[in-house]
Amino acid sequence: MFLALREFKHAKLRFIMIGMILVLISWLVFILSGLGNGLSSLSAATFKNMDADFVVFEEGSRHSMLRSVISEDLSEELMEQEHVNDAAPMGSQTAVILKEDATSDDGKIDASLLGINPGTFLEPEVIEGQALTEGKNQEVIVNDVLKNEGIKLGDTLEIEGTDKVIKVVGFVENESFNHLPAIFMTMDAWRDIHFAAPGSDMGVSNPVNAIMLQGNEIIPEEVDQAIQGIETATKQEAINGIPGYTAENGTIMMMLGFLLAISAFVITVFFYVMTLQKSNQFGIMKAIGASDGFLGRAVVSQIFLLAVVSIGLGILLTYGTAAIFPEGMPFELNPTLVISYALVLLVVSVLSSLLSVRKITKIDPLQAIGRVE
Repeated sequence: MFLALREFKHAKLRFIMIGMILVLISWLVFILSGLGNGLSSLSAATFKNMDADFVVFEEGSRHSMLRSVISEDLSEELMEQEHVNDAAPMGSQTAVILKEDATSDDGKIDASLLGINPGTFLEPEVIEGQALTEGKNQEVIVNDVLKNEGIKLGDTLEIEGTDKVIKVVGFVENESFNHLPAIFMTMDAWRDIHFAAPGSDMGVSNPVNAIMLQGNEIIPEEVDQAIQGIETATKQEAINGIPGYTAENGTIMMMLGFLLAISAFVITVFFYVMTLQKSNQFGIMKAIGASDGFLGRAVVSQIFLLAVVSIGLGILLTYGTAAIFPEGMPFELNPTLVISYALVLLVVSVLSSLLSVRKITKIDPLQAIGRVE
């Protein structure tokens, strides 16, 4: 460590330049992770927040709410299955909401209408106003981001293409589905909208898109065998079935993977070149008694200290950048995720020093000081 600190002091500019590259790489990694986490939440926050363990879809729907239509009556049969503690139906639909007295496109809002039964485990906690009430089908609770659109408690909204009018009675937070703010309504109100066209229910009584199950030890294969025409998926499989979710996360993860690979390559090249430039110095130090272990630890200490400082600055820059992002930007920094990527960057940086350490062990002291012809 002593040797590492002495060299930092002697070659400030060189290490500052390398450190700046590490800062920029770590900054970009954290920005991308925040963006990926934000897009993920925007796409599937409602599914992630719900206190469910498994989801029952129509057979052949490929775990997608858009392709699935089953009967709510199956809830009773599902409750009789082993390890099932509770079951609650759910429906979803994308719609355009018209604000009260809207006269232009500025008054139109894209939203996800989610049908649930009031009082079930699917109903989110209300942070302002009141919860849904059975029988009051015109009442809804909405994501609080709609406040930015000027929506307040007591406002009435129209659903474009229908004669339905809904009233906002409560606000919830962090509830979105398919990249749109969620609007929760009673299941009967949702059915009236989603299956308004004759025959759209395909002859299914009390149709819903899916039924959520609670129970950690549920065996999906046994449930599917016991009840015909369904397929049971884990909560994560249901989240992956949301359109665009897997593609978005795959793209972000691929970018992060490339960044980590690039950072490892850059650090390795810089320190390997520096090791080559200092071969004579290392050779002289070995000639006067310095061991390979001592010199190797000095190189690893340099990279470790440089990485810690650079990654720390990258985190500070990320939080500073997040503070000035527009409010509607899908960016979410998870402290656990930040720590995880910081540790990954640190490990990658330290591992990249191994090539330099290997080079040090191969330096011949006599050749380095010019004693060999």
